[in-house]
Amino acid sequence: MLKLAVFDFDSTLMDGETIDFFAEELGIREEVSKITEEAMSGRLDFFESLQQRVGLLKGLDFSIVEKISHNLPYMPGARETIDALKSRGMKVVCFSGGFRTATSYAKDMLGLDADFSNALHVKDGKLTGLVGGDMMFNFSKGDMLERIQSVMDITPQETLVCGDGANDLSMFAHAGTRVAFCAHDILKKEANIIIEEKDLSLLLKEI
Repeated sequence: MLKLAVFDFDSTLMDGETIDFFAEELGIREEVSKITEEAMSGRLDFFESLQQRVGLLKGLDFSIVEKISHNLPYMPGARETIDALKSRGMKVVCFSGGFRTATSYAKDMLGLDADFSNALHVKDGKLTGLVGGDMMFNFSKGDMLERIQSVMDITPQETLVCGDGANDLSMFAHAGTRVAFCAHDILKKEANIIIEEKDLSLLLKEI
């Protein structure tokens, strides 16, 4: 029986990449999006790509970051799926290589039990181009999942994970139910459930 569900945020619980929305404000969406694509498909180290992309956001007003973070388009079926899993007695959390401004707000909006992500460094009301947090590396999601499983006494067989990109691979290694959602090929190869439509509620028919 499943007891824990872990969802990626960008392009999984949310329809798009948070950092691309920030980059659009500076007129560099295409440049940032290209780096994101390289990282999510596994061609670029996640840590290096995150540092590179956040560095390009230096000088952006934090008030704009917060406004964008609180108006992101959630994936169709996200709230419905989280509610359904919780009604089955599962804990539902979010692991994101993205940012706390977005995931903490989404936690309340979508009814998640917890969120783990990164924090953008801010000074004098503007982004400094620096970032730190729980989800900085390729191995971060798997590492955090193992720790949560240990604390909650939950096995991989009792764990569902759902994501779309290469930085979700590490958590796939510690879960019996592995969902690739509108995902890159590198993740599909390790999944035992593949969903190709942008509707998270389709997951409920598979478990």
